[in-house]
Amino acid sequence: MAEVVVSKANLFPSSCHHQNMSVFPKTSGSSLSFSPKTDFHGKSIRLRRPFPTRSNLQFRPINSQLQPGFRVGKARKWWVKGNQPNMKEVTSAQDLVDSLLNAGDKLVVLDFFSPGCGGCKALHPKICQFAEMNPDVQFLQVNYEEHKSMCYSLNVHVLPFFRFYRGAQGRVCSFSCTNATIKKFKDALAKHKPERCSLGPTKGLEEKELLALSANKDLEFTYTPKHVEHVSAKAAEEMIVTAPSRSSSESLPLPSATLKSGQISKERNTVSAGR
Repeated sequence: MAEVVVSKANLFPSSCHHQNMSVFPKTSGSSLSFSPKTDFHGKSIRLRRPFPTRSNLQFRPINSQLQPGFRVGKARKWWVKGNQPNMKEVTSAQDLVDSLLNAGDKLVVLDFFSPGCGGCKALHPKICQFAEMNPDVQFLQVNYEEHKSMCYSLNVHVLPFFRFYRGAQGRVCSFSCTNATIKKFKDALAKHKPERCSLGPTKGLEEKELLALSANKDLEFTYTPKHVEHVSAKAAEEMIVTAPSRSSSESLPLPSATLKSGQISKERNTVSAGR
């Protein structure tokens, strides 16, 4: 228990001589009380309730789990919100080429966007809805700010911009649209989505685009052009011209000698005799 000596001069003016004066009001259930003596002439006042010290203070641990609706930290990227399992962000030029080639006959939508583009941000929820309604369509997202050099090589200078790819056909359409012209996206999706079988390997990017990517020094991408065309065995047989067989004893015809002026060849004489 702590004892505190309180002087009368500190609590009351010198002209105050009231007796039975309580310093604090009495409250029910409180353990705070004073000595029976009410004459404050340097007498000590004992408090039954100890003062709080470091030993008897109780500290509540801070709850690390915040209440719902309150989040502290970096805001979530808007181009990640609402993404579906069939939506993927491209990480490099090689990743873009491989993703298109591995898609097979599946329709692939290439979405070029920029974090600072207001039209791209407004259109993103619509694209997520289309991806949810069409799980068999692959959506590839290309961040213009992170892959600006690659977008230059692909001749993409307007945002938001979309390109549709399908199997052996390669690129089937490309356009730019916003919320006001979203009908262009719907029409392209309805036209090229129906299942079909491609006659040939998946094409992906065009030859000139692959060459432009490989020529870009900022990109770690290599491409070897394929100039040799494979000819089928049947076509090769048709192109071969078979020469007539000759025996070894037969000699090749010699070129005819130059006729002298005024001389008539033997063949002409034979023709004249026939006349």
